[in-house]
Amino acid sequence: MENKIKSLNEKDYFLILKNLKISVIIPCYNEEVTIVSVVEKFHKILPGVPVYIYDNNSTDQTVDRARKAGAIVRAEALQGKGHVVRRMFSDIDADLYILIDGDATYDVAAAPEMIRMALSDGLDMVNGARVADCNEAYRRGHIFGNKLLTGIVASIFGRRLSDMLSGYRVFSRRFVKSFPALSSGFEIETELTVHALELSMPVGEMPVRYIERPPGSVSKLKTYRDGFRIVRMIFKLVKQERPLFFFSAIGICIIFLSIFLGTPVIIDFFHTGLVKKLPTAVLSTGLMILGFFSVGCGLILDSVALGRREVKRLAYLAVASLSHLSCDIL
Repeated sequence: MENKIKSLNEKDYFLILKNLKISVIIPCYNEEVTIVSVVEKFHKILPGVPVYIYDNNSTDQTVDRARKAGAIVRAEALQGKGHVVRRMFSDIDADLYILIDGDATYDVAAAPEMIRMALSDGLDMVNGARVADCNEAYRRGHIFGNKLLTGIVASIFGRRLSDMLSGYRVFSRRFVKSFPALSSGFEIETELTVHALELSMPVGEMPVRYIERPPGSVSKLKTYRDGFRIVRMIFKLVKQERPLFFFSAIGICIIFLSIFLGTPVIIDFFHTGLVKKLPTAVLSTGLMILGFFSVGCGLILDSVALGRREVKRLAYLAVASLSHLSCDIL
């Protein structure tokens, strides 16, 4: 089936797209300068596909301009990209979802090829890995931060993506309807990535041109604040999804601290038969107990995490795959 899709000509390929329910979903906050361009480009390259704009308390003309451009405009009152994505995933029912920011920094023209990749390979997520066309589009500090955070997640959950924080992705219905969406802000991209890696979903990645913001458009990303929130989300996800690793690492550190403090006390005891540093001995003993207790908590919570993963996997499998939908169409 995959080879059949790959070999289709453009006419037959767009016939398949016409029979699939595809939705473009765009979270927006004060994007009056760029939103019309994004909506019009999607209408041009994917005619007939609805474009949903979810406004997040914009104070400019974003809503009016998006509506005039032909978008379906809805609202989410809770401030933060994570809240908006959760609302979009809850409200909209589709076979394929195209998630993109409304700031016109991603190449909209890549969408058809990302969809083709998802269909031909039966992928639940296609990630648009950003390739900047100038330094102003993708600042070096952000590149370094992205690589650092992506590397941390990859070392724990698996090396399958090179741009964990991309805001341009294509999702299957089974991904969206099994995604819990617990984030509130820009850390939502981290949660999306970990969800796919944790359930061992079929995912892919393709390079997408990353463009400089047009004049008058201002980024909503706060480098240090949002970077801290992303790091916090990574720790939270490690604690929830890898509790044995998380609590064992803490426990081992505490045990080594206990050994470091207790060794001089033990040496003195063997030489003199006395415990000269009683407070240190008590502290060392308490730390040793606490360290083993932390490891024990990790073992127990690991079983709980396994149960949660099984429930999410069952919810994921309850939805028809893209391969199944494509077979029905073909």
